[in-house]
Amino acid sequence: MTTQLYAEPGASRRPLLYGPLFALAGLGVELLIGDRPHTVMWVIVGLGLLWLTAVWVFARRRFLVVRVTTTHLTQGREHLKIADIAALPDGEAPAGARVLGGGVSVPRKYAEVPVRLADGTVVLAWASDADALRAALRKARKSSKQ
Repeated sequence: MTTQLYAEPGASRRPLLYGPLFALAGLGVELLIGDRPHTVMWVIVGLGLLWLTAVWVFARRRFLVVRVTTTHLTQGREHLKIADIAALPDGEAPAGARVLGGGVSVPRKYAEVPVRLADGTVVLAWASDADALRAALRKARKSSKQ
């Protein structure tokens, strides 16, 4: 049985409301000032902004997800078995360490967490709360050894 120990979804669904709310506000302003409302235009604007925001949210939820279970670490679209983690060294990672999740560098606004694998290589995990990720990884390693 796998238990989730840490999770970051990458993005919430709340931004999906912004486009339609903006369109409703625009329609409301037109009604308040007494102008003939351009209802079709505001529907198109609301749907267009909803579509653009949906693409953005979908991409963030796919590529910036961070999840730690008792068996796996998920970073974006990459899954790493907890059993493959040898240690969580403190301090800086060596230059040129591979970033988990397939990116060239750690995503902006995320902190890096060096992870030593069983084969001796050091990779970079990342999360918005590095201390919580490190604690979850330690707990997962401890439970996988039992």
